[in-house]
Amino acid sequence: MKTTSKISGATPAHFSGHETFPLRQMWLKKAFDQATDGGLIRKTTFTDESAIACFGVGKNMVASIRHWALACGVMRQADGGFRVGNLASEILQDGGLDPYAESPSTAWLAHWQLAGRCFRSTTWHWLFNHVTAPTFTRQELEEPLARYARELDPKHRLSASTISRDLETCLRSYAPRAAGGSPEDFAEPLLGELGLLQEVHKGQYAFRRGPKASLHDGVFAYALIDFWDREDEGQSSLAFETVAYAEGSPGRVFKLDEESIAQRLIALSDFTGRRLEWTDSAGLRQVHRKHMTREDIKNMIRCAYD
Repeated sequence: MKTTSKISGATPAHFSGHETFPLRQMWLKKAFDQATDGGLIRKTTFTDESAIACFGVGKNMVASIRHWALACGVMRQADGGFRVGNLASEILQDGGLDPYAESPSTAWLAHWQLAGRCFRSTTWHWLFNHVTAPTFTRQELEEPLARYARELDPKHRLSASTISRDLETCLRSYAPRAAGGSPEDFAEPLLGELGLLQEVHKGQYAFRRGPKASLHDGVFAYALIDFWDREDEGQSSLAFETVAYAEGSPGRVFKLDEESIAQRLIALSDFTGRRLEWTDSAGLRQVHRKHMTREDIKNMIRCAYD
């Protein structure tokens, strides 16, 4: 398994914070609703004794909600506390695009933040970008992930149990266990509806590659631009192979096959008013990009909730 990574040195490795709880549907909304009119959330919101009553969950779950809100980009550290993001506000505010996180587009955006952008979610990024085996168990992934972690941060030695817990939480985020435990612990996680990962036998997993019916072209376009800005900002064209196979690309992160990617890229011309244009000339397959404003990019997301 490939373990080299472009994120080394730029993004610190992170293997904890979720308290072993996969992301639940309403948790991002619960965090978002703590913001004041100025979009600020006090740090003590998640640590005060009143937090358990405020969030309606146990102390460890409150910490998990804080982690997921940061990892999914709902809020960022700022001003001695946290500030909610503009996109999160547009989606999660009362009367917003998806205040109760019921739309598949919200789950796809959360997955993109975790596996594509990789903030506080090293295992998520590694699993979707570096694991190529047709099937795998958690135990088979532990040593390759530990090597990857050592490459990212040679000075920080993680325990085997930390790696194992993070992998288990990641896998259960997409392919939850079917029975046993408390109802809350085994409630359907937000990312489980995406169909990206399946448990083919007990403890053995496989990616579901191919077209993703619930992935809206608006989310795909947003992810493509986001990836483009980090991969090759300033370039007016991007090779098909880069979109399909590069680390952190929509093709890898969304587990799309080549035909699905090509169909989506062709469709983006009409969808974006020709701001993104697909060409296939003399065997050279590329997507071309014209200038796009922040409002153009926001409109892609808005379309995903129509």
